[in-house]
Amino acid sequence: MAGSQWEHPPELCCRPMAFVALTGLDVLYNAVHRAIWDAFCANRRADRVPISFKVLPGDHEYPKCRTKRTSYEWYIPKGILKTGWMNKHLNLVPALVVLFYELDWDDPQWKEKQSECATRVEIVRTSLQGRNTKVAVVLIQKKTPLPPGEDLVASEKASALCGSCDLSGKSLFVLPHTDHLVGYIIRLENAFYEHAQTYYYTEIRRVKSHKEFLNKTTHQLLFVRHQFKMAFLSELKQDTQNALKYYRAAHSLVHELRAHETNMLEIKTMAGFISYKICRLCFQHNTPLDAIAQFRKHIDLCKKKIGSAELVFEHSAWMSKQFQSFGELFDEAIKLGLTAIQTQNPGFYYQQAACYSQDRKQMAQQLCQAGMTYPSPDPLDTHSGGLDFYGQRPWRQGHQSIDPTDPEKEKMGILALQIKERDVPHSELIIALLSNAVAQFKKYKCPRMKSHLMVQMGEEYYHAKDYTKALKLLDYVMCDYRTERWWPLLTTILTTALRCAYLMASVKDYIIYCMELLGRASTLKEEQKSRIEKNLFKVLMNKVPEAESECDPSSVSAARSLWSDRTALSESNELTVEMQDYIPFIQCKARFQSPSFHVDQPIQLQVFLRADCPHPVSFSKLTVSLSNQEYNQWCVAESSGEESMTLLPGKPKRYNFSFVAKTEDVGKKVEMTGVEMMLGSDSGRCVFLSWRGAGGDAASTQEALQASRSSRRWGRGTEARQELDWDSLTLQHSTMIISRVPKICVQLSHQPPVLTNEMYCIILTVQSQEEAVAKDVKLTAGLKPGQEAGLGQTTHVTLDGSSVCDDNAPALLTDLPLGDLKPGEKLEKCVYMRCVSTGPRVFLFHVAYSIDTAVEGRHIVCKCHKDETVSVETVVPFEVSVKFISTKFEPLERVAVDIPFLLMTDILSSSPWPLLLSSSSLQLLTITSNTAQLQSQLQQVVLQTGESASECFCLRCPPGTNSNNTVATGQYVISWRRKSSSADGPLIQTTATLPHVILESVPLYVYADLPSFGRVRESLPVRYHIDNRTAQVQEVEIAVDPSDAFMFSGLKQVHLRVLPGTEQQMLYNYYPLMAGYQTLPQLNISLPHCPTSSSPALRRFLPQRIFVKPQGRQPDDASITAA
Repeated sequence: MAGSQWEHPPELCCRPMAFVALTGLDVLYNAVHRAIWDAFCANRRADRVPISFKVLPGDHEYPKCRTKRTSYEWYIPKGILKTGWMNKHLNLVPALVVLFYELDWDDPQWKEKQSECATRVEIVRTSLQGRNTKVAVVLIQKKTPLPPGEDLVASEKASALCGSCDLSGKSLFVLPHTDHLVGYIIRLENAFYEHAQTYYYTEIRRVKSHKEFLNKTTHQLLFVRHQFKMAFLSELKQDTQNALKYYRAAHSLVHELRAHETNMLEIKTMAGFISYKICRLCFQHNTPLDAIAQFRKHIDLCKKKIGSAELVFEHSAWMSKQFQSFGELFDEAIKLGLTAIQTQNPGFYYQQAACYSQDRKQMAQQLCQAGMTYPSPDPLDTHSGGLDFYGQRPWRQGHQSIDPTDPEKEKMGILALQIKERDVPHSELIIALLSNAVAQFKKYKCPRMKSHLMVQMGEEYYHAKDYTKALKLLDYVMCDYRTERWWPLLTTILTTALRCAYLMASVKDYIIYCMELLGRASTLKEEQKSRIEKNLFKVLMNKVPEAESECDPSSVSAARSLWSDRTALSESNELTVEMQDYIPFIQCKARFQSPSFHVDQPIQLQVFLRADCPHPVSFSKLTVSLSNQEYNQWCVAESSGEESMTLLPGKPKRYNFSFVAKTEDVGKKVEMTGVEMMLGSDSGRCVFLSWRGAGGDAASTQEALQASRSSRRWGRGTEARQELDWDSLTLQHSTMIISRVPKICVQLSHQPPVLTNEMYCIILTVQSQEEAVAKDVKLTAGLKPGQEAGLGQTTHVTLDGSSVCDDNAPALLTDLPLGDLKPGEKLEKCVYMRCVSTGPRVFLFHVAYSIDTAVEGRHIVCKCHKDETVSVETVVPFEVSVKFISTKFEPLERVAVDIPFLLMTDILSSSPWPLLLSSSSLQLLTITSNTAQLQSQLQQVVLQTGESASECFCLRCPPGTNSNNTVATGQYVISWRRKSSSADGPLIQTTATLPHVILESVPLYVYADLPSFGRVRESLPVRYHIDNRTAQVQEVEIAVDPSDAFMFSGLKQVHLRVLPGTEQQMLYNYYPLMAGYQTLPQLNISLPHCPTSSSPALRRFLPQRIFVKPQGRQPDDASITAA
């Protein structure tokens, strides 16, 4: 029996849809009919009713209906389900036949056409004799009909037509061929769908009615058959809930059947069909857990129903198909929106299907022996070309008894099945299933499952003798197993890959896998490794290797022929193998002895090699490639004469190389780009083992990590080791060439911190300690690059300290020539820094020179340099505070125009060093001085830390200034330097901007002339000046308040007029009565014509108090005389 026997029939896998036959349409020659047919079947959207349409001729012969059985008393069924039953109801027996007929209500030949239509309906009914199929008529009309009830003629003719055709009114339809054809068609479809559902409902009732005639003794098969039929008809009716109920009942009944070898295949086949339907409907209802549970239940019930021991491979094939079908259903549901997870996805079912296919292959190899002759006549041949019932044997169809009817025919049938099974391409089936599983596990990110299945695919390709694909898959998977360090698995895969490489005579692959199977990752025994090593060296000597074990003998003879052809070719005797991707039998570690070398030192590097194979390995050349290829000539080791370089098993060997760097490479990195070893010789086959960088292979990184952890945990012994500790060797793939160590002494002398704007001096002292002349000494000094961007704009460097440098001076002076320095010679240089802003700064002093020297006999000119950096803080030297006060030393918020006031300045030193204040000055703008000449009161004043210096200036705002404005006062300039700096050093000018003042005008300026103090009981003359500052005559009322501390003489109350711009004076004699600070009698001044000016505002310029001394004693006092 063919391998396709296990495929589900297409009618089982498709979605059942109601079958409606359309007759009377000439779709080939009638354009109107063609348009109607296209509207039914073309571009059907998902929202249209599920109907399968077919155009059939009016006299089409439908399947004949068998005579209905009235009793099942003596009936014994021959099988469960006929092979043609599903197809019959899907494609042969329609639920509804629709007759299309062109007839308008006003047709002149109405009677004749009515009669013809009735005849056609009768022909359809005759061909459906005995079936419950519905018949409907659609009249194709050219005009759009009127709404129902309005066209009385049409109603009468429709009733007449229904009567002549024996149709109900619901079975007659009108289809106008207008622009809205599709809309009319959709309405027709809905009506057809209702008729079809009625038909399938009737059929379900008819099948269900048979149950009362059945008994469970002889009609067990019919119980299953009828449940399946009702379920399938429910699907056609689109009643999937009832369909699922019937299928579940059928599944329970099929497993209640008494199973034996003759009917085991039929039971499993039907159980598989029913389970497939149940799972499909569960997925359709979006209940995937129910589908999975049903499938597991189905497998648990069927996995032990093996059947005939001689055909046990059929059970594995059937089981494989069950898992494959469920995987396909699961995958289809996912594509329609179902969400799967890592632990539950279709890949597991495809994998299990592949496992059963592998079991099938193994059983077939055991049972289907070669050399058997196919029996004649063919027991698998049937007269009809197919089976009557699903799951039965061709040579005993309809046989339901336990024992076969003809043992000899049974034996021949089994033999024919075994011979057919021998021709089945098992490996192709297994590979296809594994490929589906791999795709699913890749989709759901299960890398280890994917790798495991790809190994199985590779082995199947190997058994199928497709060695190229096998090697491609295995090589891909080996990368993962190397990374994850699954050494036993890797060894097994490598062994299979080596057989493929041998049978293909792929020289490079064969050499690679031999090297890896000899390596430390291989778990082969020593004798196996010895055999592989011998084969490897045979290939290196251009000889044919021995055959690998467990290879197919026929393939081995073909491989030997291929190997002989390979050895005869001379142009392909050089191969390069990249070691980084494998775990070869030779390990390589290279390193520079130091992360950096001075240019006057030879650069030394070491290459360590170790062989992990059972026997010594000889090689003829070892080279190291560097990033600067000019150095490569010094990194070559070759065998001399007859002697070759040899590696002993497990014994590390070291090779040393050295070379002198070029002076132009100072500051550059030299890297190892690769290490290459040559195995073999020119007379045989040359294999170049190439390591990228400084060596290492696919397992080296993990081994180095483990070694470092081990060394940290257990520590390292301090005693010297006789042998190299391979695990402790680390790779050093690059080194930096740095300049020669300078032999000069650079010292810096200064007094931090830096004061803002000063010329800060740093003294640089350079002394040579070289044995030869240091030539072309150059200095770079200033702000170190790489600091905040704004510092470069506020830092200025110069060598001229005689004057303050301007803002154009650079922040870094570069390559200042200092001449040559003889051995022991010393030079000094003063560098001045001016920092405009505060904050930390780092200054760099870079001294560079060149000197002649020799390295290993080679004369080179070395450029040396020494850097010194110093970090200094910039601080402000002093704080300047300014305030405006009145002549009474009271704070001023506003300044009156043309009235004197005082400017008080305070300078507080914050410098840790003494400051010399040379002078100070005012640069006034709007305000003028109230004295003839402004003189500094701070000339040559020395301020210590925390000390303060103050000075006072009397100022006046000139008349005519707008009194409603805020005006700028000017600047306060201080000239200073450090006390410790030289006398001829430049003075630093620090400018403080004076605050703005708010001006106001007063109508009357009242001030007083009085002595600085009074004496008790002595006359104290006080003269009051009243100055009119306005352009009008001011009337002034003055009253003097009495005081307990004074008696006075003068006008106590007066009313006077003051002309514009003139002044009036009033003289009072005050007679103090008490000593101490006393309040003067208050002058109450009022301006009747200027109500905005209050008395307190006018008298604010007058003194409030005066100091009164006690009365002195006279020398001729009587008491003194008495004494």
